[in-house]
Amino acid sequence: MNDGKPNWWSRPSTPPEAARIPTPSPAEEGDFPLQAPDPAESAVPEPAAEAPAAPTVDMTKEPAAAEPTPSEPTPAVPAPSEPAPSEPAPAVPAPAVTAAEPVPAPETRAVAPVPAAPRPLHEPDEYRTPPYGEPGPWAPAPPVQHPAAPVPPPQAAVPPQGAVPPPQGPVPPHAWGQYDPWGAGPGAVPPPPRKKSRRGLALVGALAFALLTGVIGGGVGAYVERNGGIGTVELPQAEAGSADRAPDSVAGIAAGALPGVVTLHVSGGGSAGTGTGFVLDNRGHILTNNHVVDAAATSGDITVTFSSGETASAKLIGKDTGYDLAVVQVTGVRGLKPLPLGNSDDVRVGDPVVAIGAPFDLSNTVTSGIISAKERPITAGGEKGDGSDISYVDALQTDAPINPGNSGGPLLDGKGRVIGINSAIRAAGGSGEGDGGSGGQAGSIGLGFAIPVNQGKRVAEELINTGKATHPVIGVSLDMQFNGDGARVGDKGKDGTPSVTPDGPAAKAGLRPGDVITKVDGQRVHNGEELIVKIRAHRPGDALALTLTRDGRELTRTVTLGSAQGT
Repeated sequence: MNDGKPNWWSRPSTPPEAARIPTPSPAEEGDFPLQAPDPAESAVPEPAAEAPAAPTVDMTKEPAAAEPTPSEPTPAVPAPSEPAPSEPAPAVPAPAVTAAEPVPAPETRAVAPVPAAPRPLHEPDEYRTPPYGEPGPWAPAPPVQHPAAPVPPPQAAVPPQGAVPPPQGPVPPHAWGQYDPWGAGPGAVPPPPRKKSRRGLALVGALAFALLTGVIGGGVGAYVERNGGIGTVELPQAEAGSADRAPDSVAGIAAGALPGVVTLHVSGGGSAGTGTGFVLDNRGHILTNNHVVDAAATSGDITVTFSSGETASAKLIGKDTGYDLAVVQVTGVRGLKPLPLGNSDDVRVGDPVVAIGAPFDLSNTVTSGIISAKERPITAGGEKGDGSDISYVDALQTDAPINPGNSGGPLLDGKGRVIGINSAIRAAGGSGEGDGGSGGQAGSIGLGFAIPVNQGKRVAEELINTGKATHPVIGVSLDMQFNGDGARVGDKGKDGTPSVTPDGPAAKAGLRPGDVITKVDGQRVHNGEELIVKIRAHRPGDALALTLTRDGRELTRTVTLGSAQGT
């Protein structure tokens, strides 16, 4: 049949016909397959009579297409078993020939006459069936796309005996091609696009989620930090504990002493002041400094305020300028808490102390520190200019903060006992409490001074009992302008009187004008003020060993202290 495909037969012809067909030589490398027959040729009618033998045709030249003439019979073509289809057969691409291989020239051979009966062109090859050989008669060869290249003219098929070979036209570029079931030419269908991995998408999603949660968490954290949270604030707090404190702690000492400490407000003589005092007994006697109540004198007002807030009026019982001590008394007050008195001679440097007072009128103020020095000779007062208001104190030095308003308050030891009366501070630029050098009040710089309670006790007792205090004396007038080391006995006393009181303690001990006293009971003194401080630290009647120099010699004299009425 002729369906537009190459004319191949799968069954051999009868033995007599097959025997007459010479066996073609096997195809060698470089041979080309037969050209597909032209559909126009298959439509040529079969001649009525057998044509004479065809003349020899030179195949080296490509014959031009021409129509048969009456003098040239048309070659005989075997009749097809089936009618030809209406559409032409598709062109099969020719195999590509590389430029490196030489193209063999077509051979010139004489066409021998063959019988008109159809026969196969060669023996069937059982090993050249797909996929190992040429395409079989049941399947057309798929086109294999190769680069276009000139294709040499194929060998002419052997026409039937007496037939004239048809004119050979130009061969299409891709008429035939070698069947390659595994090859992929240019026309092959591209593989489907590779699907993206779901694992990669999951990883991208996880990273995006982590980034989003991080941003949200950071924003929430920043908001909480700046605004203190988004809900109701409940702060942690320790459970309520015991309010009791050890008796020897600062809190315990303060709790026991505060009920016996008072704040004094004094006015009179065109001035006013504030200070502190503490209760001495149940009769309402209160000890304070002389400079606290000095403004009241004998006709001023003194108001006492207790730590509970209760107030009472007080009256002045007695005062002493030389010791800077005074006693006032309140009446009609019940429930007084007298403070116990300690022994200042037992105090040692470094002992802890607690000071209570009303600095700058801030009552019930408690500070703490230690004893930083003992027997520190200080002088306070002197505002009057005649020396009548100067006080001489052999003081205890402390670093417990003391400020104006603390004056007259108690200095307590570790057992809550009074060991001193806070009296003065050393301020930068001045000396003495309230002396700022220009009329202003100075603050604490850690140098506070307290009158020893042993001296305060004696003076307080004398003021309560007699209204006056006695001072121990040696009966000499000192040269306060002497610049040497020690206290020098003056040549003349006040108003031209003798410098050594006749029949006085110093005269009885053998002191003379011009003697320089350098030691008291073995303690060095450097000027007249220090000598007064050391003497007033004792009671009248006490015996003191004085070391002095006279005419370059060092002498020791024992003096029994006399008594003088204080002011």
